[in-house]
Amino acid sequence: MLTVTTIGLDIAKSVFQVHGVDTAGQVLVRRQLKRRHVLAFFQKVPPCLVGIGACASSHYWSRELQAIGHIVRLMPPAYAKPYVKRPKNDATDAEAICEAVTRANMRFVPTKTPEQQSCLMLHRTRHLFTSRPR
Repeated sequence: MLTVTTIGLDIAKSVFQVHGVDTAGQVLVRRQLKRRHVLAFFQKVPPCLVGIGACASSHYWSRELQAIGHIVRLMPPAYAKPYVKRPKNDATDAEAICEAVTRANMRFVPTKTPEQQSCLMLHRTRHLFTSRPR
């Protein structure tokens, strides 16, 4: 039986796109998931490598998927952009993330804790107040 070894997850506000491949690179999963079904889907999938484009909410999803047992790698979206093969949409972004996460020279963003994210929010808010023209 074929098992998914790598998944690219493109996150959005309400509908996420999943692209999963096996060790040979054959596409096994290509589907949309509503936000409420994401964790249930990943609980059914055996632990694998999951790539996600780095943004504020990706850190939350990274922590949740790591708790299930998956290996999660966050990468800046600009690093996955060269791997987009067709016109840009969520499905092709997920495919590009899936391909980019397996590259040996790819750089990743460490997953932030909730405390680190809240501290960053305070720093950014302070910066907005102090850097405004008077």
